[in-house]
This record gives sequence, structure tokens and C-alpha cells, in this order.
Amino acid sequence: QVQLVESGGGLVQAGGSLRLSCAASGRAFNSNGMGWFRQAPGKERDFVTAINWSGATTYYADSVKGRFTISRDNAKNTVYLQMNSLKPEDTAVYYCGARSYGNADTRESQYAYWGQGTQVTVSS
Repeated sequence: QVQLVESGGGLVQAGGSLRLSCAASGRAFNSNGMGWFRQAPGKERDFVTAINWSGATTYYADSVKGRFTISRDNAKNTVYLQMNSLKPEDTAVYYCGARSYGNADTRESQYAYWGQGTQVTVSS
């Protein structure tokens, strides 16, 4: 079992930055591929970014490439999402997910564990 707790969400103006954190506990964190997904009101949960167990492989949705950066600190059992140049369309609840395998994946169905989500609101 893996327990995930997201933090760092909030209200920010367009063009601003936020850093989300996802703290993991339970089984060995450094063996899990991790990902961030987001869900806007009335929409499905969408892929944002993912990282493999070592941090060597990352994937990004086209909508966030060049603005968002995923990273992880296995010593702290934490994965981060640095979000820069935020836009109103980035407003959503952001969820951290953990896989049971070490590679990264863009598909929501491949994640076995989820956090409770953290709200990000970008005002225009």
C-alpha cells in the first residue's frame, strides 16, 4: 500500500507560479512510477505529467510542456510539480498518483494509488 498526500495548491494570478508536493508513505517509494493528473469542473481527469522511479524519464501533456516540471526526491519520498506561467485553464484539482511499477505512464488506469487532490485556481 502507498499513501499519498498532496499539498501546495492555492490561488494565483495568471503568469504566476506554484509548486505542488506529493508526500508518499508505505511501500518503498523509490520503486514507484509517479504521475500528476488534474480534473477541472465538469471534465474528466486528465494526464499532466509522469516520472519514472529514478527520475530519468518524464512525460508531459502538450498543454503544459515548457511550463511545468516534475521531479522527485526519493530520500524524502516526495514528488514535486513546479508550475510556471500559469494560465486560467490550468485551474483544476490536481491529483498525485503512484504506480505499482517503476516506469512512468500517461494512462490514468495504470495508477494504483491516489492522493486526495489539491485545488489550484488561476485568476485572470
